[in-house]
Amino acid sequence: MVRTSAVCSGLLLLLAWLLPCAGRAEDWPQLLGPRRDGTYQGGDLAAAWPEEGPRMVWRKEIGYGFSNPVVANGRLILFHRVGNEELVEALDPETGDTIWTFRYATTYRDGFGFDPGPRASPVVAGSQIYTFSPQGILHCIRFNDGKKVWRRDTHQEFGADKGFFGAASTPVVEGARLLLNVGGGDGAGIVAFDKDTGRTLWQASDDEASYSSPVVADIAGERLAVFFTREGLQAVVPNNGEIRHSLRWRARSHASVNAAIPLVIGNRVFLSSSYRTGATLLDLGGGQLKQLWSSDDALSNHYATNVHRDGYLYGFHGRQEYGQVFRSIELATGNLQWEQRGFRAGTVTLAGDRLLILVENGELVVAEASPEGFRSLARRKVLDGTVRAYPALAQGRLYARNESRLVCVDLREPASR
Repeated sequence: MVRTSAVCSGLLLLLAWLLPCAGRAEDWPQLLGPRRDGTYQGGDLAAAWPEEGPRMVWRKEIGYGFSNPVVANGRLILFHRVGNEELVEALDPETGDTIWTFRYATTYRDGFGFDPGPRASPVVAGSQIYTFSPQGILHCIRFNDGKKVWRRDTHQEFGADKGFFGAASTPVVEGARLLLNVGGGDGAGIVAFDKDTGRTLWQASDDEASYSSPVVADIAGERLAVFFTREGLQAVVPNNGEIRHSLRWRARSHASVNAAIPLVIGNRVFLSSSYRTGATLLDLGGGQLKQLWSSDDALSNHYATNVHRDGYLYGFHGRQEYGQVFRSIELATGNLQWEQRGFRAGTVTLAGDRLLILVENGELVVAEASPEGFRSLARRKVLDGTVRAYPALAQGRLYARNESRLVCVDLREPASR
């Protein structure tokens, strides 16, 4: 079990988890937040929980899917499946009430009998929302009223394979372009679309699609889109698709996936995968790719992405089905700082100097983000069932879902509510 002090759980929930970061509350408009790195920089979270735990604001029954909710401009956007339809819903984040719904038919069936709902998360960019279904349907929808702007069937148009669990890579918006690991043939592994019209702007790479999602960052003075495809790293120029850096990083076994999102820290890129692939740290400075270290014994991610703080990484190591451990490693060396057993699996979000760990069993754990050791400060069950989707942390509220329910938990100071 997760290590805690000997005091009773009620007192544990009263322990302070002070978040010293300053600044206003933040939205969560895409996967892993505004910077796509799993960090929340809002300064509005409470210094302590009451004895009964943080306030549950609302609960809502929803459809299937691993797609996480996102929050922007006073609306929560949910992408899920009900019956034989996929739904994009705009909800009031204060109440969970539906504002509008965009729906379309789906025939997707998971080949392994898992969840038949969407995997990729919505992306809110300006006045539009983008979704990518497990069948490869890419939609652009108006934020205000949910009306369709454009649609592309990427699997049919680019000859992309279904993969083990359908399409799951969340696209990223960069300027006027929507970038996506489509996984198509004939050089359509990565495709850039005009975000307003859906027109194809360029294609690059022959790599198949993974379950990871791209990030865009300034690296060594150049803007690059970093993809972790099924084959490995592809760093491309967003404007024209020119490939700057490539590295094969995948398991030898066909029955394997890459799922964690690349972490860009300065000029360095951290990649991690399971299936005896392991983690590696790459230096892309100076126009050349240099591998600084690699290890399958450091922090090998099955599906959840790590977070970074002050030169250290925090995240889940190992295969989900075999039981995972929560670890901290030194970024520069890959050296293990500590590990905590007892977690089945989960996701981690960084808020100031605290880790918000949402465990697969629906328990929310708050711990110190410190390389000195794991110290749990508070914990509370917020969901039943199995929790696989990333949560959203926006305006001081945590939005989390399982296979059939979405909840809103208020983590703000009482005076801010």
